[in-house]
Amino acid sequence: MGASLGWEPIGMTMPAGDMDQMIGRLLPAWPSRRRLPVPVPVRQSRAESPSQRARPPTPSASLSPSTPALLPRPRPCAMALPRVGLLLAVAACLACALGRRADAAPKELKVGYYAKTCPGAEYVVREAMARALAREARCVASVMRLQFHDCFVNGCDGSVLMDATPTMPGEKEALSNINSLRSFEVVDQVKAAVEEHCPGVVSCADIIIMASRDAVVLTGGPHWDVKLGREDSLTASQEDSDNIMPSPRANATALIRLFAGLGLSVMDLVALSGSHSIGEARCFSIMFRLYNQSGSGRPDPHLDPAYRATLDALCPLTGDQNVSAGMDATPVIFDNQYFKDLVALRGFLNSDQTLFSDNPFTRAMVERFSRDQDAFFRAFADGMVKMGDLQNPRKGEIRANCRVANGSPLRSRTRPRRSGCSTSDSSPLGPVGGCLTSALMSPESDRYV
Repeated sequence: MGASLGWEPIGMTMPAGDMDQMIGRLLPAWPSRRRLPVPVPVRQSRAESPSQRARPPTPSASLSPSTPALLPRPRPCAMALPRVGLLLAVAACLACALGRRADAAPKELKVGYYAKTCPGAEYVVREAMARALAREARCVASVMRLQFHDCFVNGCDGSVLMDATPTMPGEKEALSNINSLRSFEVVDQVKAAVEEHCPGVVSCADIIIMASRDAVVLTGGPHWDVKLGREDSLTASQEDSDNIMPSPRANATALIRLFAGLGLSVMDLVALSGSHSIGEARCFSIMFRLYNQSGSGRPDPHLDPAYRATLDALCPLTGDQNVSAGMDATPVIFDNQYFKDLVALRGFLNSDQTLFSDNPFTRAMVERFSRDQDAFFRAFADGMVKMGDLQNPRKGEIRANCRVANGSPLRSRTRPRRSGCSTSDSSPLGPVGGCLTSALMSPESDRYV
């Protein structure tokens, strides 16, 4: 398969009987898989929380020169309580400050979090993901990508799953996601299976984390223990997603800066970019590389000529830009072929090829992972755990429906779109969301769509 360019259709369907046989072959292999070590996370202070760094400080949280470094500026509680004694006023102000600090306290995540409250939850998720893989191979890659788009925006809180409402433009409609992220209905199916097993216990945010790990293992990648215990957010933020997610035109320096702002290293950046070992992207995302790189009117010079000829045939200037192709030569197998392709100047996305072509630090790691698949697997598993540690400090809940906050009377306003990742286009709230893979580009923006 290493010699294949991987342009063949990779959608896969099979009869129910054959699907059950495939699942039976996949699931028994799980306990015996080599388990990779999970790094012990470094607990961060409130001042250095990656989710806090991802948002600009508000005036109420700014520090005056006389304010201690780790304490927020106290609210003017004494002025609001003119008839309260001095001690009571001081106590009220202290309660305000402590309450605000408690809101920002990170939740304790741990391996085996549901061992007592929902035993077998991880197996339920694995089985549902195996069924999704049996229906269409591309689906599990799309589910894995949800972890990136969720965790990078205000922490891993399941906000990317929420449908937009008349009063809340959701993250699904952000430039990084619209007409791009898919397989939301697969998450719905996983959630329904978990809810049947133990209602009201497992968060949608944790389901993304478990399902992402399972997507990697089911396609041949490494296994790692996942830390669980997250809550689901009450809202989503299209604006935050637009401001945080990078562009497919981003160079290695910009990507390093983005990851560093989230507490992730250069090695994390390169290893996690290896998630593009599985999945597809549209011609739309590479038209500028083929025909007008950096406004030059010429193709990207960092493209192997033979590979560029293949892409030209697949994605002609006047052709259908919704045609999709694998992002490496083995798009249904999680392996290190992605890095071999970058070394050979056959990276599909500009933001992938830049890791080899434009920066000596990322290039050295690309070369290492292209030679040593085990090293890539270890670094990828470590990076996924670190990314999973990004948290939203706000109080959340365990959503009954991953698409809406509990108690919401509003239906989604998601537009009807076809999805090849399930046998039905329906969700508990109506039509499902978009069906194209991530890492695509808007004509109005340099952002992913």
